[in-house]
Amino acid sequence: VQLQASGGGLVQSGGSLRLTCTPSGLTFTNYHMAWFRQAPGKAREFVAAVSRTGSSTYYADVVKGRFTISRDNAQKTLYLQMNSLKPEDTALYYCAADWAWGVSVSTTPGPYDIWGQGTLVTVSS
Repeated sequence: VQLQASGGGLVQSGGSLRLTCTPSGLTFTNYHMAWFRQAPGKAREFVAAVSRTGSSTYYADVVKGRFTISRDNAQKTLYLQMNSLKPEDTALYYCAADWAWGVSVSTTPGPYDIWGQGTLVTVSS
């Protein structure tokens, strides 16, 4: 079971990137999905989450209105569209999966038990 995150890179302030997370070895629709990020010297923080059906989404206040999380259950892919990027968005971005049945979507990392390897986003000023 693994999650493969991709799409990170170097972008100027105000630019856009789209991150992709592709799972293997799990039934995608059984899991709520989320993106977290961790900047150097800082704790891992919540970015966005989406319910297993895609009907509900959740965002950290610092990215609300700039980032959009979505999932394509037919293609078994999770996305994070990031617009109006700022230098403070620079971090390693991780996708994560949480077993969905009987539980609500979490915005904290604890319940997520499957993690990708991270993809680095660097925003220059």
